[in-house]
Amino acid sequence: MAKESMKARERKRERMVASQAKKRAELTAVLKSTSTDEEVLSKKWDAMLALQKMPANGSKVRLHNRCGLTGRPRGYMRQFGISRVTFREMALAGKIPGVKKASW
Repeated sequence: MAKESMKARERKRERMVASQAKKRAELTAVLKSTSTDEEVLSKKWDAMLALQKMPANGSKVRLHNRCGLTGRPRGYMRQFGISRVTFREMALAGKIPGVKKASW
């Protein structure tokens, strides 16, 4: 099981990404504009500096999928939101509807 501090840090990052998503999208749109006008170039420069000053944990790239129950960072199954280990335990216990062990 993951440390509580790691799970809390990940939740904090999720909140930060959600709160800063709109502003980051606006700044990146300014940076991706293709105009070479002098005024636009100065806006691009200002947008780049503003993006650099924003907290790094507000970037979507910093997020990492973790098991919703144990916090395990590896073997994450997106469809269920849990790790493979937890999935196996729950499936064998019959706690996930429609999932059963394959046998042939």
